[in-house]
Amino acid sequence: MRTIQAVPISTKNFRPYGSFYNMLSPAGNCFPGEESDFFPDPVTLSVSGREQIAFSSLTVRKPEKMIIKKSEYHNWTGEGILFLDDDAVMHVAPPSNKVITPEKTEAFIVPKGTIVKLNTGVWHLSPYPLHNDVLHLMIIMPERVYGNDCYVCNFPEESWMEIIL
Repeated sequence: MRTIQAVPISTKNFRPYGSFYNMLSPAGNCFPGEESDFFPDPVTLSVSGREQIAFSSLTVRKPEKMIIKKSEYHNWTGEGILFLDDDAVMHVAPPSNKVITPEKTEAFIVPKGTIVKLNTGVWHLSPYPLHNDVLHLMIIMPERVYGNDCYVCNFPEESWMEIIL
């Protein structure tokens, strides 16, 4: 029987086969935020014709309180979220034709290791870490959705919500 030597993966030695990215130690292009940092599209996957699915890293810092001040939705695509290293609390509301509906928002506890698929139009934003100081997530969407199909709406202060456990 022949043997092969396993070696650490690197950009150079894996290039003929594909690409890789460490979702737990993201690097590169970053959109920093108050409670989270988004690392868009470091790995893409061609799925049919010209369509590219992107795997992006999102790191979320644990806030003192889970206060929902804004939400976002996508008109033309769903979104996959893989919860990598902590249980988390995510908030969602049903699609509503660009009309913000904070009164319909619900919150769910999602175990680490779970992948969630959000339907097109569902209101959402970054989940909150439940135990860790930082939560790492993989966001799965078509490439550049954050730039061409992402609508963020700030709630008026009287509509802010605090998530309790």
